[in-house]
Amino acid sequence: MNGIKHWLTPDWPAPSDIYAATTLRTGGVSLPPYQSLNPAAHVGDNIDSVISNRQRISDMLNLPTDPFWLEQIHSNQVIEVNANSMRGQIADAAYTKDSGVVCAVMTADCLPLLVCSPDAKAIAAIHAGWRGLLSGIISNTLSAMHCDNYLVWLGPAIGPNCFEVGPEVRDAFVQKSTDFSYAFRSQQNGKWLADIYQLAKIELTGLGVTAIYGGNFCTVTDSQCFYSYRRDQQTGRMATLIWRA
Repeated sequence: MNGIKHWLTPDWPAPSDIYAATTLRTGGVSLPPYQSLNPAAHVGDNIDSVISNRQRISDMLNLPTDPFWLEQIHSNQVIEVNANSMRGQIADAAYTKDSGVVCAVMTADCLPLLVCSPDAKAIAAIHAGWRGLLSGIISNTLSAMHCDNYLVWLGPAIGPNCFEVGPEVRDAFVQKSTDFSYAFRSQQNGKWLADIYQLAKIELTGLGVTAIYGGNFCTVTDSQCFYSYRRDQQTGRMATLIWRA
């Protein structure tokens, strides 16, 4: 892989024994339109390429074990995983309190969140599209982790100038809480620009979380680094992973 770094390292004050990363779209073997480090089998890429890419991710990040890949369905379902858990379970978030267990989610515009407790006793990876955010995937995950405090990193997602949604999406969030109105900007065509980072921050703040980091990416506009479903339709996924040594 030519010594080039093909992943992002979260900029957050996590404990020293917590490791995390988001893969970029570079450094893999998938052919267009999935080029090149696509780890997602369900998007239509050649399965041999996906298997090779997953191995490349494990090797370049020096993962302690294979990640617990999920079957993501834009739900609010969270599962606890350990060394004996079955992979490929239907959920949109996974958490663990064990060392050597790699939680992972895959995204291509939706928001990946990484969570850890300041004492490093619990970690989680969350896949949050607007449906998951609306239905409580973040609150469900934090409730399941049962920690006093949390550190949260917001990974690469669609930026606030690119995420156009219909009025029904804004109405659904505002009906849940008027605080969410600050995450939407009206457009002349009757639609709205949604800030998925702000939606997550409002949710987290309401849950008492103040240590929030990241949230300054745009998957749509950075085609060199990121996959984007909204930009390309047929595309691969980035993996966002977290584990404890």
